Amino acid sequence: MITIIKSSPDTPEGKRGFKLARDMASDMVLLQNGVYFAQRERFEGFCGKVYILDEDRRLRGLRDEEILKDAIKIDYDQLIDLMAEEDKVVGMF
Repeated sequence: MITIIKSSPDTPEGKRGFKLARDMASDMVLLQNGVYFAQRERFEGFCGKVYILDEDRRLRGLRDEEILKDAIKIDYDQLIDLMAEEDKVVGMF
């Protein structure tokens, strides 16, 4: 399962999406303002894979050293592939 989060960490939608992904042990795709979730201090208790849309990360000025070292940077084509391969896609929070 993949949970797609586009809202920033300080919004109810973003918090709900992150909680769902953590509780369901799903993988997470972060895009738009959701890329701020990739900051290292935010991932306590999360065990799934984290994908981050690299273009959105760069547009928001997040440097590589600020994000999780295990975050997998993807582009839009890879996002489409992920969604097509996965049996369940939940989002956009």
